[in-house]
Amino acid sequence: MTTAERPEPAAALDAFREDRTYLGADHSRNERRTWIVTAICAATLVALVAGGLLTRSMALTAAGLHMAAHVAALLVAAAAYALARRHADNPAFSFGTGKLGYLAGFANAVVLAVTAVLIAVESMHRLADPEAVDYHGALPIAVGSLAVTLICVWLLRPGHSHAARHDPDGDLNLSAVHLHLTADAAVSVLAVGAILAGRYLGLDFFDPLAGLLAAGLVAQFAFVLMRKAGRALLDINPSRSLTDEVRQRLSAGGERVLDLHLWRLGPGHHAVIAVIAADPPGQPEAYRARLAGLPGLSHVTVEVRGADAGCGHAHGHG
Repeated sequence: MTTAERPEPAAALDAFREDRTYLGADHSRNERRTWIVTAICAATLVALVAGGLLTRSMALTAAGLHMAAHVAALLVAAAAYALARRHADNPAFSFGTGKLGYLAGFANAVVLAVTAVLIAVESMHRLADPEAVDYHGALPIAVGSLAVTLICVWLLRPGHSHAARHDPDGDLNLSAVHLHLTADAAVSVLAVGAILAGRYLGLDFFDPLAGLLAAGLVAQFAFVLMRKAGRALLDINPSRSLTDEVRQRLSAGGERVLDLHLWRLGPGHHAVIAVIAADPPGQPEAYRARLAGLPGLSHVTVEVRGADAGCGHAHGHG
């Protein structure tokens, strides 16, 4: 058995360790924005609960409890950003902390799904057993909640960085809270419409009907987010086109690609493991060089095998 393995210089190894962070290009900016929106929602939560206690308004108290769900989701996202940054150089994370955001995104998707179920159950209950609605008091609460949510949606709008263009899913941690707030904005729009219909047209059934429509919308958002985050957490191939390009480059000299794996490490970062059969076998570093310039390849491992079943290994970053 022959080997083409060569020790890498200390400088290259140091650079490799730095690359293992695999955080998104906009990680710091997204973390700051998430904390700002968390503060806005927390202040709104305090104001709603305090107003409910002072005025003994159940509507205000309920709105405050609803806002608490936003604060919880935002805290999960913000904590994921902070933990990923704090442990970026921790060797316990073999492939960095880039996936902490996907884990937080999946958790928030589950919260969205549970919220959809609760909204649907309550809406069906109100359809079967209608309750009197204080449209006059509910309208300003719904409009105020919508205004705050729209401001937060704008503050958390996804960026369009160079890295994001090469990773369609982008920062799923940010997408999770953005979808959470977008879903709530849509629910608030439906609520305002139902309140107006009930107040001015006497269509009381619009209120629970809007709730059912909102539940369906929130469930759809939850499914999309859960699917995206789940694919990343399960290391499902994130890009067939990138995989095909890697395969073509590695086999450009007539070599055979025996095995090829591509998976996501974090926003804008991907890893590749490839096994190549060549006669005669070349240096693994030469094959890694063929992948230079491909966007998003942050960790590349190549194994080269010859016709005599000899093999060589090279591990490194692209």
